[in-house]
Amino acid sequence: MSNEIEYSIEPSGNKVLNWSEIWRFKELFYFFTWRDIKVKYKQTVLGFLWAILQPLLMMAIFTLFFGRTLNVPSQNIPYPLFVYSGLLVWNIFSSGLINASNSMINNASIIKKIYFPRIVIPVSSVFGALFDFLMAFLLFIILMIFYDQPVSWKVLWCWPLSVVIGFMATLGPGSLLAALNVKYRDFRYIVPFLIQALLFLTPVIYPVDMLPHNALKYVIALSPVYAAIELFRMPLTGLFPETTLFFISLASGLVFLVAGLVYFRKTEDFFADLA
Repeated sequence: MSNEIEYSIEPSGNKVLNWSEIWRFKELFYFFTWRDIKVKYKQTVLGFLWAILQPLLMMAIFTLFFGRTLNVPSQNIPYPLFVYSGLLVWNIFSSGLINASNSMINNASIIKKIYFPRIVIPVSSVFGALFDFLMAFLLFIILMIFYDQPVSWKVLWCWPLSVVIGFMATLGPGSLLAALNVKYRDFRYIVPFLIQALLFLTPVIYPVDMLPHNALKYVIALSPVYAAIELFRMPLTGLFPETTLFFISLASGLVFLVAGLVYFRKTEDFFADLA
């Protein structure tokens, strides 16, 4: 009598996410995430140090041109700390978005050969961006000591919550772009330009309070990562983000998350043919 087990691969119905199936393949999150990290820093002299040097160099450039030359306000904290804290969260979004948007194309050979929940791939790509965040966060602690920056310990929970919000804000657009990039390869050229534009439409290098018109503030708040950045700075500034703008950003992130996952689910059955 044969002991072989047969698996039947069928459409997963109308579910946006099949949680039980994702749980069965949970080891793949670690596999894809760690593989992406190793590939990213393979054959580099500095290795993981690039995760620290990139935001550090950006901080130095923005400090020189915006902090000193233009005297951009920084919510009563040193401008380098203001910029670096924003870049920490911003890099989760930008790196995660780039990685996720190209993830299905880069893994086309695997997609065609074996079955697993396709959502694992873009999610793992965003997890890779969290690794860079953790590396850069170590320098953030050193910078706070160097500038003797006081921290409000009562709201220290804002840091992990900010990372969670930033992750969710990245996963939605990342999943959407991952699916779109399979069929429309133009998005590989659109995404870098989009990220560059969003950098200046998100309060990374300037506080939203300096904008002269309320209408501009609402436009800025539409960025799904705005809430995460403002929340991350709260232990340093002691200022809670403006409630209306904060919830506009959260709503934007939720809309992108649902739209991205729904579109990804509706198109994933065709990835093996299009990739």
